[in-house]
Amino acid sequence: MPGTMLLYVTLGTNDIDQARRFYDNVLPLLGYRRQRHSEEEIGYSADGDTRCRLWIVTPFNRRRASSGNGSMVALHAERRADVDAFHAAALAAGGVDEGAPGLRPFHANFYAAYVRDPDGNKLSAVCETPE
Repeated sequence: MPGTMLLYVTLGTNDIDQARRFYDNVLPLLGYRRQRHSEEEIGYSADGDTRCRLWIVTPFNRRRASSGNGSMVALHAERRADVDAFHAAALAAGGVDEGAPGLRPFHANFYAAYVRDPDGNKLSAVCETPE
């Protein structure tokens, strides 16, 4: 039986340095660290994970990156305070608010915040515990 459904996710960028600054400021608040960096891609993983699970890349076909309508990456947060910190850091690093931290109607403990990165990719941080 597989342990994890997704092997990795990629999001496109048109400015790898701007993306690196954004993600380097936001992802450590949720326990994710940059593990790889080149002129074409940056890779992040959770503390203790040996594989990068989130890649920010310049498109392979060399065309302009664009965000997907209806696409979003949801990141796990241990605590609600981590969701709050993620949201604040994302806005401070050039992200755009898509939904302030708070409870959502999906279930009693679904606490989330939503942002877009500088390239328009939609992200959320979600805590599903009562704290």
